[in-house]
Amino acid sequence: MGGINKARHIMNFSKITDDLFIGTTPSVEDYDGLRDLGVRLVINMRIERMPYKDPHPTPIERLWLPTFDSPLIWIPIRSLMRGAFSALGVIEKGGKVYTHCAHGIHRGVTMGSCILIAQGYDPLAAMELIKEKRPQADPYAFYIRPRILKFAREWGKNHPR
Repeated sequence: MGGINKARHIMNFSKITDDLFIGTTPSVEDYDGLRDLGVRLVINMRIERMPYKDPHPTPIERLWLPTFDSPLIWIPIRSLMRGAFSALGVIEKGGKVYTHCAHGIHRGVTMGSCILIAQGYDPLAAMELIKEKRPQADPYAFYIRPRILKFAREWGKNHPR
């Protein structure tokens, strides 16, 4: 029983719903914690950093959707669609999803909002819920909100309720 307790890195994330977490970039050491939470898909929205590999024998699925956090370069709707489809597939099988960017404020929040919309949330309700559960999130940023609303329109055209 003699083991060495290593200081555990503390992840910066927020539970948005039972199926969705939004936060900062997980380290390799964080994958065990994500696995314990039931996370089966990590969506990385950062262009500047590839996802870390999960060293576990049955690694958590990773999806890299490289995007910029810039008002000059819009987050592509096709990337948001791809992430939402992937997330729904995992959630429908009982898994949970973790979306992230550098600080869990813009890109990861955009992806999280789109996942909620794909699950049937009204876009404004999705943004409000994320802001409530993750106060540092800024889905209302002048270059983020329009992408969420455009995703909602596009998703609604192909997936009417």
